[in-house]
Amino acid sequence: MNYAIPLAERMRPERLDDLVGQEHLTGKGSILRNAIDKGVIPSMLLWGPPGVGKTTIANIVAHTLQVPFYQLSAISSGVKDVREVIEQAKAQSRAILFIDEIHRFNKGQQDALLGAVEKGTITLIGATTENPSFEVNAALLSRCQVYVLKALSEEAMVKLLHQAKEKDDYLQQFDIELKETSALMNISGGDARKLLNLFELVVQASVNDKKLEITDALVMEIAQRRVALYDKKGEQHYDIISAFIKSMRGSDPNGAVYWLARMIEGGEDVKFIARRMLIFASEDIGNANANALLLANATFDAVTKIGYPESRIILSQCATYLASSPKSNASYAAIGAALSAVQQFGDLPVPLHIRNAPTKLMKNMDYGKGYKYAHSFEGNFAEQEYLPDKLSGTAFYDPGKNPREEELRRYLKSMWKDKYNY
Repeated sequence: MNYAIPLAERMRPERLDDLVGQEHLTGKGSILRNAIDKGVIPSMLLWGPPGVGKTTIANIVAHTLQVPFYQLSAISSGVKDVREVIEQAKAQSRAILFIDEIHRFNKGQQDALLGAVEKGTITLIGATTENPSFEVNAALLSRCQVYVLKALSEEAMVKLLHQAKEKDDYLQQFDIELKETSALMNISGGDARKLLNLFELVVQASVNDKKLEITDALVMEIAQRRVALYDKKGEQHYDIISAFIKSMRGSDPNGAVYWLARMIEGGEDVKFIARRMLIFASEDIGNANANALLLANATFDAVTKIGYPESRIILSQCATYLASSPKSNASYAAIGAALSAVQQFGDLPVPLHIRNAPTKLMKNMDYGKGYKYAHSFEGNFAEQEYLPDKLSGTAFYDPGKNPREEELRRYLKSMWKDKYNY
């Protein structure tokens, strides 16, 4: 046994019966298991968070069907690599091509797969942590079955730990007691690869004799001391993006650009970073500075076109601008309050005067009767009711306390007087 290979890789199962989690796809009678048992599988996209079994399922399929298996990473492979695999597959009756992080392939790279998938030269298995509807082009998506993988439950994660200490040759050397597992669960966050590798790290860092007691305090001490760098495979993906967002929300451009650098150095997808800034611009800045959304949208368009390394400059410009901008979550709070009202009161009727009246019958039923066309009045404003009677006077939008929204507040108050509490 090569102990230089990470524990998560050493423990990777080769049979569906040994796979922990994803029973909805691989359990007895499930759709994917039935396809594998029959030996006929479709090209597929496995969509789910990191460390839940996407690569493992691809390996199990190839091992079970005993067919040639090719594996590429979208991070380091291009069209040339894809075409080389397809040429090799043509000489074989059937072959599986597994592409990890397929969402990182651009349109041209994805298009290179179409003919081979269509003709059955290869059976494609793509793994992605991003929604395929947005990241995989329609032509390729239509030729693949999408299977959604779930984050592993705590029960499944604990089962993995016990399997590892009982079956792995290295861990079997020690008398390991899993006294507490909460820290392991919290840090790994449903990611089996992160869980097992952290477990092995704790064992390696703390074993002085053959007996070891795993506690939450021990795990936290070692994790804080050793797990510090951004993991290119996504193990700290969510922690780092969280620090990045919170730094911008806290108006600290220095913190924001540091965490941005960590993501760039770790090879994070430029579109993922830009997409999160685009959401942030509306959620955390909103009408306090409407230009933030425009810049974030332009940033997303720009980095999509040019990629690394030049996109680091554009990302930095946007991140520092967003961090330095006045903040408001008033728009975010407004839609939340409105959705709560919809859920609480259900489908309240639309007031008759603002209903559409395209037919004579609707006009006879007073649809649109009494509607005041705002542009026909002074100041392009005419006071009338736009909410259902039950919600009349409810102010969902409460402008934030910043110069731009205070200006909006004064304008709204001048229009609506005392109808809304501005």
